[in-house]
Amino acid sequence: MKVAFCRYESSREAHSNVSDVLDQEDISQVEELESEFASYVGVDYALATSHGTSALHLAMLALDLKRGDKIVCSVNAHPNVPEVVRHFDAEPIFIDIDPESYNINLDKLEKYLEDNSAKKLKAVIVTHIAGQCVDLERLYAMAKRFDVKIVEDACEALGATYKGERIGSTGADITCFNFSSHLKRDICNGGMLVSNSSEIIERAKLLRSHAMKRDEDSLEYIYDVVDIGFDYSMSQLSAAYIRAQIKEQDKNLQRIQEIAQMYNKALDGVEHVTIPKPKSDDHPYSLYIIKVDKNRDSFALELKKQGVEVGLHYIPLHFLTYYKNKYSLKVNNFPVALTTYQQVMSLPIYASMENKEVQYVIEKIKAVASTRV
Repeated sequence: MKVAFCRYESSREAHSNVSDVLDQEDISQVEELESEFASYVGVDYALATSHGTSALHLAMLALDLKRGDKIVCSVNAHPNVPEVVRHFDAEPIFIDIDPESYNINLDKLEKYLEDNSAKKLKAVIVTHIAGQCVDLERLYAMAKRFDVKIVEDACEALGATYKGERIGSTGADITCFNFSSHLKRDICNGGMLVSNSSEIIERAKLLRSHAMKRDEDSLEYIYDVVDIGFDYSMSQLSAAYIRAQIKEQDKNLQRIQEIAQMYNKALDGVEHVTIPKPKSDDHPYSLYIIKVDKNRDSFALELKKQGVEVGLHYIPLHFLTYYKNKYSLKVNNFPVALTTYQQVMSLPIYASMENKEVQYVIEKIKAVASTRV
């Protein structure tokens, strides 16, 4: 048997929506998606983009990021987080992580903000690893105290909640989603930028399409360009597919949480393996991250030989050649991220996994763990 790390989800509705596009039905799938997504999350405005990275880059544009500005982020994030900052010749500032949730350590974040209050400090990007959140009330209070914006990277938090409210509606200035996230490639790319700020959304909407302005009373091919934008627009085909995905999301999350509980029950107490430790009852388990105390890479290679694909979330940013050289970073600068990186791996978990596949992964984990000494 082979168990893939991910498998894209399809549905009859996705086929129907895509057919509407191909049949040239008079429906704007993008506008429908934006409206439905805003309603689903419980936010005032939603803006579709070509990819999750586009949403993050557009967020930086909307915040008017400039050369020399500083953006604080976790050292445990996908490279697209500091990447969008560097495209403005701005500076990413890395913070170490919590040893259990793998999210940004709020104590260390607060200490940095206390010691580095400056006009150039623009925002904090917080990545919700596996869809699990930091203490958002504390984070937002810090943002007000130090006058910085909060951008939430919710690439793994679609449908996740914090104290009963969906991520994207809890108080961030901007939240960015990715419908085809790292190592969980879907057949359609797409992202979403959401906010309750009409000012932020209006600027993002302008810059999403080359900063073009048109007079509605004039001919449609007459336009002006009023700023430097780019093309971040989502295709109608992608929007059609993603609309169906959103409708299925809650049901899919319920199935994923069922699988997580199967993993929890079977792997708790297995020698050399540590299962996730949720900070709250609403952990969505969009990633199921375990720790292996010895020889993680050989463990993963053995699983691969047995047909079980695994992922890694993430290689710490200070390990990557560009950031290591650019900022003269040492591997020991972020000790928690270093230790975590050497031990973690993500197991397959998605709604279409069958119970027999889950059991196969469990069997192979136990078998490989039993060979560790």
